[in-house]
Amino acid sequence: METAERSSRKSKQATEIRVKMAGTARHDREMTINAKKQLAGCTDPIERLRLQCLARGSAGIKGLGRTFRIMDDDNNRTLDLKEFLKGLNDYGVLIEKEEALNLFQQFDRDSSGYIDFDEFLITLRPPMSNARKEVVLQAFKKLDKTGDGVITIEDLRGVYNVKKHPKYLNGEWTEEQVFRKFLDSFDSPDDKDGQVTKEEFLNYYSGVSASIDTDVYFIVMMRNAWKLD
Repeated sequence: METAERSSRKSKQATEIRVKMAGTARHDREMTINAKKQLAGCTDPIERLRLQCLARGSAGIKGLGRTFRIMDDDNNRTLDLKEFLKGLNDYGVLIEKEEALNLFQQFDRDSSGYIDFDEFLITLRPPMSNARKEVVLQAFKKLDKTGDGVITIEDLRGVYNVKKHPKYLNGEWTEEQVFRKFLDSFDSPDDKDGQVTKEEFLNYYSGVSASIDTDVYFIVMMRNAWKLD
């Protein structure tokens, strides 16, 4: 029979895992609800698109970025109007064509007929204070053990202890499956590649940040979740 102490320890470990893997489901739910409410009275094209992404959860903006990257066949990191409209449509963004044209023109500042989608996604990302960005980048640096700018399963070995994960403990998942599930939590549901870039990490946590009012609470959450100094 399981002792109360052991049960409490397992519960604490499971909570710690959930915080790390999802930025907390509660924050995602709150953000989704708030974004949908704000959409009703929002008229600014950029803010409307941002809110539609946030209504999908913390990985919403990151998911739009992946949709755009799939269409970037020549890897020049730019989009013309046709690609831009198709990307919005493929991602399921509800937007009138006239509004989408207005949005594109705001980013096509030199009237070249192309926009830099990295710059576009950075602008779309909910603003974070420098203090929040700093703690997010500290967490990324800790996870990116090889220092190549991408978090992979190999980076997680020795940094993320899977032995506390409930599904590893009961034999349901292997170590590899726990690592992959962890990485998948930062990916959009439709495109999970087992890798997380710095931009993707920032995009994810900018979504989490949007549902947290104070810098102090956000920073404490990040430091506790990733055991940062």
